[in-house]
Amino acid sequence: MSTRDFIEKDYYAALGVTQDADAAAIKKAYRQLARDLHPDKNPGNADAEARFKDVSEAYDVLSDTKRRAEYDEARRLFGAGGAGARAGFPGGFPNNAGTGQPFDLGDLFGAAGGAGGPGGRTAGAGGLGDLLGGLFGGAGGGAAPGSARARSQAASGPARGQDVETEATLSFEEAVLGVTVPLRMQSPGTCPTCAGSGARPGTSPHTCPVCQGAGVTSRSQGAFAFSEPCRNCRGSGSVVDDPCPTCTGSGVTTQSRTITVRIPAGVKDGQRIRLAGKGAPGRRGGPAGDLFVVVHVSAHELFGRNGSDLTLTVPITFGEATLGTTLTVPTLDGNVSLRVPPGTASGQTLRVRGRGVPGKSRAGDLLVTVEVAVPKRVSPAAEQAIKTLEAELGDPRPRITAAVSGGGGR
Repeated sequence: MSTRDFIEKDYYAALGVTQDADAAAIKKAYRQLARDLHPDKNPGNADAEARFKDVSEAYDVLSDTKRRAEYDEARRLFGAGGAGARAGFPGGFPNNAGTGQPFDLGDLFGAAGGAGGPGGRTAGAGGLGDLLGGLFGGAGGGAAPGSARARSQAASGPARGQDVETEATLSFEEAVLGVTVPLRMQSPGTCPTCAGSGARPGTSPHTCPVCQGAGVTSRSQGAFAFSEPCRNCRGSGSVVDDPCPTCTGSGVTTQSRTITVRIPAGVKDGQRIRLAGKGAPGRRGGPAGDLFVVVHVSAHELFGRNGSDLTLTVPITFGEATLGTTLTVPTLDGNVSLRVPPGTASGQTLRVRGRGVPGKSRAGDLLVTVEVAVPKRVSPAAEQAIKTLEAELGDPRPRITAAVSGGGGR
């Protein structure tokens, strides 16, 4: 992609968000569009596939804080649609004023770092070269678009594969204890017929005669010189005369694959797990992208979760709360004995250490809340026994009544 193409693309419009949208809004918009436009959902729909690629490209830039800032700055400097680059500069162009010669953006980027030295350049200065160099993955030093160094970087650097996102739904136990799950997914992969070369088996690509393998060409636009991907080889630097019949020369096909993923113990609902190198393969031997697995956790009929602690509510009788007892309570991996001391109030929480969510340093705890079960109906004999017990225990409220009466008399 050329500098001009990059500046002219409106990634915010591609995702349908405003320029001040936060990271959460950008992610939400991308996930919705990716679901609607995914090739699996729109087989044979070329428009949906093109939109899916545009949305993915926009998200790759806007989801990265550094790249988004660089993109915003580039569009601010040159104006959306390249208007700023076409408008010219008051008083003529540096080093080429009134000559009528094309003005290479590399000169502008070198001069933007500050004055000092020949041509107004400062050794080691940053400027627009660093800015736009960072946008296109260039190394530090800010090679200007259209320069020999930029063409060399475009040709020599293998392209990293795209990141891929999928989802996995786990049971409560699997999320807490950890699990290994197979994930079946469809994503771009190296063509098995041509091994990614794009050429029919038995043939091989050859160096592009137009760009001499650089992958980019330069052209003049008024007073500027722009570099852009070579149209003959589409920026690859090589030409395939006899394309592979499987991938039609792209070297990549959409493939179904099953990968085994280890979900660590203690993951939370909505957590995003990164698996390095499990995404789409890179081009020309470049590294693969990453796979991100968004975890959804089902609720449990007995247990709840509070951080690294598990929660559980257990009913007990009035006699057990009053006299104390030992309960057998369930855990996710068995049972445990819990001592309820005499005089335990309904709603009190007791802690069983180390029986919660496993952790790297220590496991969480199991928090057991006991609630006294009150019967809705009692027999006449039970009713009489309760009245006898109340008379024996006495009314626990006189102290409260006395305190209220005393307060009202002041």
